Amino acid sequence: MLKPVADRILIKMEEEENTTKSGIILSSNSKEKPQVAKVIAVGPGINHIPGKEVKMYIKKDDKVIVSKYAGTEIKYEGEDYIIVKQDDVLAIVE
Repeated sequence: MLKPVADRILIKMEEEENTTKSGIILSSNSKEKPQVAKVIAVGPGINHIPGKEVKMYIKKDDKVIVSKYAGTEIKYEGEDYIIVKQDDVLAIVE
């Protein structure tokens, strides 16, 4: 498994529905990039740099909204993930 370092978070984007509420099927071109993701793993934060302590308030299994083009996309064991900094998280979905 991948384990993020410092203030980074490993997320997996949630699949977006292919139909609208009224039943219209959307083509892949008309869909926007989804922004809601599930947190898979969280780094330990930063506490070894004087004056720059970063505590992690995001937890594993949280659902979060991230900046649209944030992070680094990676493929690991056939799955697509994104590694983002905690600063790229805009909100926690409750």
